[in-house]
Amino acid sequence: MRRRLILPLIMVLNACTPVTQGGIASRAVIADSTLPPMKTFGRAQINRPAVANADLVRDFLDLSFQMESGRELPVLTRFEGPITLRLTGAPPPTLAADLGALLGRLRDEAGIEITSVAEAEANITIQAVSRAEIRRVLPQAACFVAPNVGSLSEFRKARRSPRTNWALLETRTRLAIFVPKDASPQEARDCLHEELAQALGPLNDLYRLPNSVFNDDNVHTVLTNFDMLILRATYDPQLRSGMTRAEVARRLPALFARLNPAGQTGPRPRPSATPQEWNTAIQTALGPGASASARRAAAAEAVSTATRLGWQDNRRAFAHYAMGRVLQGTDPNAAQRHYTTADRFYARSPSTRLHRAYVAAQLAAYEIVKGDGPRALRLIDPHIEAARISQNAALLATLQLLRAEALTLEGRVEEARRVRLDSLGWARYGFGPDWAVRAKQREISTLNPANTPV
Repeated sequence: MRRRLILPLIMVLNACTPVTQGGIASRAVIADSTLPPMKTFGRAQINRPAVANADLVRDFLDLSFQMESGRELPVLTRFEGPITLRLTGAPPPTLAADLGALLGRLRDEAGIEITSVAEAEANITIQAVSRAEIRRVLPQAACFVAPNVGSLSEFRKARRSPRTNWALLETRTRLAIFVPKDASPQEARDCLHEELAQALGPLNDLYRLPNSVFNDDNVHTVLTNFDMLILRATYDPQLRSGMTRAEVARRLPALFARLNPAGQTGPRPRPSATPQEWNTAIQTALGPGASASARRAAAAEAVSTATRLGWQDNRRAFAHYAMGRVLQGTDPNAAQRHYTTADRFYARSPSTRLHRAYVAAQLAAYEIVKGDGPRALRLIDPHIEAARISQNAALLATLQLLRAEALTLEGRVEEARRVRLDSLGWARYGFGPDWAVRAKQREISTLNPANTPV
């Protein structure tokens, strides 16, 4: 079962989700705010880097015929015919609009016939429940999807039965997605994108994919052009549920030649496989539950493995990023070196612009601590648009708050005030209630040596 894990990945300082200060992001708190109005995004304008069809064939097969655990899936499964979807539980007030926008994209970009209905017989049920309810079922999950059930209570009863075993499916007819009702608007939306993508299509995640939500690094949380192309291929008339990997493989070259004519390029080197021990090391380094020494050892193992295998791609960069995250509280200078190395590897590909925006936040925070406003601005400014295009309000607000502190160091106080004010509307979508937004403000404000108590 694929699920969005609670991992403190790719975020500035102590992650873009602030530490809870005794409350949760309830709908009432969000509605009764003393901050500027919440900002929301319109229709996604996704960048479209070129993708070679030979890569698409390989990626489609690896995504669709294997689970994250490494277990092979015997046949392709999807919904056959029009798909209906309903929203139940107590969804946050922004979720319905975010769902409507996503369904529109799925129809237009992926060619999937999917509509929202009120009937209980819908193919897909999205149930908004509390985070506590989700964690009682799956302690490390923020949200998840399960086949052949329509509610969390039904899943509890059928959890360990063949009925909810993805590997036994022959086609998809009914499933449920469980999202948090008491999370920030962005976290709920991110869950919606990731879990609905899996409900419709691939069950696997691949760390090698730089431009996809089908990647456990959690960099992309809104469906990308790559994801839409994979979903469009999944529902192409040339494919159907029950096909074997070999049967699908024979049809994919002609299918992608038709769907992605710009990708008809020559063969490219096949990336090396990602060993399970590297995946485990990353999860240990950045996931919950491990001691500080265990995190450091795991991050070092991830860097060592990536170096030994000669990786030059986003996986090598991510290993150094993980090492930086582990070290930043105890050895900030070493952490900075790893962040810089991560940025150097990310800079090699146009598909990792968003990744560089996350790293820039870490690097800029370090410069602000040193009081170097001009250097911080040079790091931040090229990446704000990437955060905006990717519709990542938490990252966008974080970069803007960092920019405000850098401007203050430069003596540009009025400009800093305007930038800080603009960040708050995005912060409300990204972080949720007032206390969470204020916590992030304070966290970044204290980086500025002028604001740090002597």
